Amino acid sequence: MEIRHTVHGRHVAVLTIDNEPKRNAMSRAMMADLAALWDRLDADTVCRAVVLTGAGDKGFCAGADIGGDLSASAETARTVNRALLKDVAFTKPIVAAVNGDCAGGGVELLLSTDIRGADPAARFGLPEVRYAIYPFGGATVKLIRQIGHVHAMDLLLTGRLVEAAFAEKIGLVNLVVEPGKVLDWAIGVAETIARNSPAAVQAVKQQIATGIADHVRARESLEQQLGDRVRASADFAEGVSAFREKRRPHYP
Repeated sequence: MEIRHTVHGRHVAVLTIDNEPKRNAMSRAMMADLAALWDRLDADTVCRAVVLTGAGDKGFCAGADIGGDLSASAETARTVNRALLKDVAFTKPIVAAVNGDCAGGGVELLLSTDIRGADPAARFGLPEVRYAIYPFGGATVKLIRQIGHVHAMDLLLTGRLVEAAFAEKIGLVNLVVEPGKVLDWAIGVAETIARNSPAAVQAVKQQIATGIADHVRARESLEQQLGDRVRASADFAEGVSAFREKRRPHYP
């Protein structure tokens, strides 16, 4: 389990989420590593664009590994926020190569990217409500702004998975790329960006990213209250147990 960092050419960083047995779900250690990588890349004067993808061909990122430790703390919340760029004004453009399933925190990480391509086999969803988990990673404040009210509420409240073609139709991704070519496509887009003026590109990105981050921070107090309320409910214990036991939850 790791976050792999490679460099394509001189100016494009490629980050690969690698936990294939769990469709690239991220442990807390992986989130800490990703958060640290974002910090380093933001300060790296050579890096001009980032490509984000998952290992293998089954998963982009299945979000947090909820089979692990689910205890909550302020430090954990800060790490998750930084890993998912929930409220961070990262200044380098990020191109997502969605090579497989993208769910939960994986979608929330996707919402912090700027240009997105998907393999035709990729699926997208926010299944948290099925398992009595509040989507803490930014979906409740970012998704509506990106794809509109009705499509955001559909994904957030039903917990269903949707196909790549539907994700393209509602604007969650820019393009469905031919099978097996999404990483090449994303690197090509990143190279195009890297050929432009880094001063101008990063100024544009900083303005937009700062506006998003300010909006997210303004909603954080209510977000925390609501998330704590869900976590304290009887539904939470049942939902997490059902997930771990691979069964349908029962909410009386």
